[in-house]
Amino acid sequence: MGEPVSVSVSSTAKTNKPLHVVMFPWLAMGHVYPCFEVSKILAQKGHYATLVSTPKIIDRLPKLPQTLSPFVKLTKLPLSPHIDQNHLPQDADSTMDIPSNKLYYLKSAYDALQQPMAQVLKTSNPDWVFYDFAASWIPQLAKTLHIHCAYFSPCPAWSICFFDTPKQQIGDAAANRTNSEDYYGPPKWVPFPTNIGLRPYEVRKLLEDVKVNETGASPVFNLNEANSGCDMFVIRSSRDLEQEWLDYLAEFYHKPVVPVGLLPPMQVIDSEEEDNNPDWLQIKAWLETQKGSSVVYVAFGSEVKLSQENLNELALGIELSGLPFFWVLRKGSVELLPDGFEDRTKDSGVVWKTWAPQPKILAHASVGGCLTHCGSGSMIENLYFGHVLVMLPFLLDQALYSRVMEEKKVGIEIPRNQQDGSFTRSSVAKALRLAMVDEEGSAYRNNAKEMGKRFSNKDLHKQYIEDFIVSLHKHKST
Repeated sequence: MGEPVSVSVSSTAKTNKPLHVVMFPWLAMGHVYPCFEVSKILAQKGHYATLVSTPKIIDRLPKLPQTLSPFVKLTKLPLSPHIDQNHLPQDADSTMDIPSNKLYYLKSAYDALQQPMAQVLKTSNPDWVFYDFAASWIPQLAKTLHIHCAYFSPCPAWSICFFDTPKQQIGDAAANRTNSEDYYGPPKWVPFPTNIGLRPYEVRKLLEDVKVNETGASPVFNLNEANSGCDMFVIRSSRDLEQEWLDYLAEFYHKPVVPVGLLPPMQVIDSEEEDNNPDWLQIKAWLETQKGSSVVYVAFGSEVKLSQENLNELALGIELSGLPFFWVLRKGSVELLPDGFEDRTKDSGVVWKTWAPQPKILAHASVGGCLTHCGSGSMIENLYFGHVLVMLPFLLDQALYSRVMEEKKVGIEIPRNQQDGSFTRSSVAKALRLAMVDEEGSAYRNNAKEMGKRFSNKDLHKQYIEDFIVSLHKHKST
């Protein structure tokens, strides 16, 4: 394996002129929020950032602090009304707004932004443009305009390594995963031991997604082209989390790999405005009636849409566990809860039916564990606070996150039927009790706390940011 990429801060780098970075993430909030965080970090250091996305996505972002507004530009690019207007719901411009069988049309509309995006880059003439897996056409555009480009991944390096098929490096035959079984375990080209892989029901979903609309066509995500075309990888990750994967990614593509750290949510936690928010004051009052490290925080993000059967088993499993819980349930799901659930659990738990300040809740001393879908942003927040994990992933990158956390023994994945992915209330209750209170799970709780101490190290976080900015300067100058 090659040596990890590491850059030391030099006085020369500090005196370089301010950078300007344009960011163009995929149309999912889990991809946009990390770009927004990096924009704010660059602004705090006196650099400039332009975040480009669709109008509704930009409008969903939190308000910028007044001190950072001069340095961060939020640019709206509407999807063309002439692109797939008969297929996408009216005003839909993100993955939150569409069912999964409409993804093909959203990707088509996203790809149609090539010309407007070219105009943004020509007009702003940035030093760097950041993109992710969906915009495989950005590297060629950037090269034409003599702009450096970085693949910015909100997910760990293991996700890139697992899903790409490196035909150039290992040949077509080895890279062609034509059988379902090829996805069950680690990719054959990964040279170190790992249990990362997908389950049969997850692979079935992966392969069925090639028929996502009535035409049988699938969205074209050219992962190898997106990965191979960049000048640098910038990964929302850390060496504590995945040293081997970061090293392997650098060797695999022969490109610099720069972990930017976990981008922890400290600004939200320390916000005076949030401290006085009426919703937070109500939540805080309930949390303070609970014992330390006793509450399970339950949330499944904005993208996961639970079926009626899954919601039933999940709710009844939480009830069966007998543990205190705080459940943030997305709009439209509350009505689907089992009859009488809220009445039966009102003395032990809360079903919260609107937005909740997740980082502030996770920071509270009464929270001890999380029942999570393993979305990258949520996982980072959970790990930052050292909470033991009970994991129920639904999307493929979430499944990989869950497998790695099981490897590290900081979380327990709820057992599921290997063929259809179903789970039972008893398996939910058993996993919750094992993680939160059973003596058998004490090692998981201790490991999670130790991981939290490392991930919440502010000095380490600052060093990642410094190294990241130096890397941008250094690569630009060469």
